[in-house]
Amino acid sequence: MGIKLQRSLLWFLIAGAVAFVVDVAVLTLLRDALGVYAARAVSFWLAATTTWLINRNISFAGRSAKGGLLVEYLRYLGLMLGGGAVNFAVYSLLAWAFPQGPLWLMLYVAAGTLVAMSVNYLGMSRLLYRQRPDR
Repeated sequence: MGIKLQRSLLWFLIAGAVAFVVDVAVLTLLRDALGVYAARAVSFWLAATTTWLINRNISFAGRSAKGGLLVEYLRYLGLMLGGGAVNFAVYSLLAWAFPQGPLWLMLYVAAGTLVAMSVNYLGMSRLLYRQRPDR
């Protein structure tokens, strides 16, 4: 594994950890008002935005995405929907089958996040922030 790949993967994992905290905090705050599924949709969107900010500026710094900032953000969110669908499916299945207390929901978010991370990393590194051959 090359140094650039190790660096981008390390920062990708750090971004994921930060986003996990955002995800769980927002889910916990909104759970009673919106319910466990709608609150999870909002928390996922905010967590994905958090990872976009970190990944575009640190994890994949120097790899430009095509289009302007808004186009990049929308493409990023589009790519995250693949991992997000996996993440949300795991979370929803666990929330449906098991208790819905705050600690349990945090564990379900973690399970969904772990399953979806490889899908998200591949989407970003291979499609959005591709390494140019001259680098």
